[in-house]
Amino acid sequence: MQPIFKTLPEKKLIGMHVNMSIANNKTVDLWRGFMPRRKEITNNLNADLFSLQVFNPQFNFQQFDINAPFEKWAAIEVSNFDSIPESMHNLTIPTGLYAVFLHKGPASEGARTFGYIFGTWLATSGYVIDNRPHFEILGEKYKHDQPDSEEEIWIPVKSIVQKHESSSFV
Repeated sequence: MQPIFKTLPEKKLIGMHVNMSIANNKTVDLWRGFMPRRKEITNNLNADLFSLQVFNPQFNFQQFDINAPFEKWAAIEVSNFDSIPESMHNLTIPTGLYAVFLHKGPASEGARTFGYIFGTWLATSGYVIDNRPHFEILGEKYKHDQPDSEEEIWIPVKSIVQKHESSSFV
C-alpha cells in the first residue's frame, strides 16, 4: 500500500471535538453527538465528513502510547466561519504536504492500515510526521463497517531529505 502525496490547501472545518486517548476512546460518543446535528452547519462545501486528530507535537508515533491524550474531531468542511452552531467549534487545517492512503474495508479494521503506515511505511519512506492535524475523509464510498467501505487517511509529512549546497574546493 503506497500513498499518493498531495499538498493540501488550507481548509476550514466546523464540528465537535473531545479530548481522549486510544485507551479512553470516545470516538463513538463524539460521532453520536455530531451526526444528528451536522445539518445545522449551513455553509458546508460538500457532504464529506472529517474524522480528525490533533496530536501534541511530542507525540511519538513509533512508540505509540495508548494513554497519550489527543483531540478528536467530527467535522465538515465549510466556506467560512460566519455561522457556527451552538456548542460547535471551528478549526483551520493549514496548508501542507500529506501522504494519502486508501483504507478499503470495514472501519473496525482501520488499525491494520494505521499499523502499516506508522509501523512499516514511515520508517523507510524518507518522511517524518509534521505537526499538523491528521484526518480521515469519510466520503461517498464510506460505509462504516461494510467490507466494501473506503476512506482516505491523510497523514501530515515533511521530507527528511536534506538539500545540500554544492561546495567547491580550490
